[in-house]
Amino acid sequence: MTAPYQTLQIERSDAVATVWMNRPEVFNAFNETLIADLTAAFTALDRDATVRVVVLAGRGRHFSAGADLNWMQRASCASHHENLDDARRFAAMLQRLATLSKPTIARVHGMALGGGTGLAAACDMAVAAQDAVFATSEVRFGIIPSVISPYVLRAIGARQSLRFFQSAEQFSAQQALMMGLVNDVQPIDQLDEGIAGLIRSLVAGAPQAQTAAKELIAAVSGLPIDAALMEETAQRIARQRTTAEARAGIGAFLEKRRPAWAT
Repeated sequence: MTAPYQTLQIERSDAVATVWMNRPEVFNAFNETLIADLTAAFTALDRDATVRVVVLAGRGRHFSAGADLNWMQRASCASHHENLDDARRFAAMLQRLATLSKPTIARVHGMALGGGTGLAAACDMAVAAQDAVFATSEVRFGIIPSVISPYVLRAIGARQSLRFFQSAEQFSAQQALMMGLVNDVQPIDQLDEGIAGLIRSLVAGAPQAQTAAKELIAAVSGLPIDAALMEETAQRIARQRTTAEARAGIGAFLEKRRPAWAT
């Protein structure tokens, strides 16, 4: 699966696909090609029923240092229309990642700056090495973290975003854990072991139910707990209980055996 992509390497291990950003010479910084490759890869992996979990990682010393400076310089000299098209492609890539129908994990080490922080936030979950450093550093360049903002706000909330979007301060993996941007922090030599443990839990779950769980969160997040929301949640569980997957899962539990998706 690597051949079609100029800036990515994709590794498969059973039901897990790891998407490696492969521009280590520029710390996996974004440019037009990387954005296009990521969009295509996420789309292909979403359609592949043999893939249960997608891990996003970076080759070399860093996860991603954000925007490529050459790309940013070109953008600063481009027209408003060209900048809008560019931003829309970046937004579409993040949205494609955030709405993948299967679990996604960011494997973060080294720097995750600007768009790198955005990628970590757009994944369902993130596991960071102790050396990881995050920042929404855009104001240092006279720009704003606009396209990544929905995902970062979802992860760390408005109060923390008010600070870090304006100060552009770097913050550590432990701070990211406390704020909710990452789910776990591991020593660098145990990072992959920590991710493997999370993957084992994920592949034990029913794939269609996991997709439905992601859709549930998107549907109910931020809504008032009223009659309409109660009805929405009742409708969703009623539909799910009648699926073949639910019948198979409950049957396996009662018969004290592993369901087919977990074998």
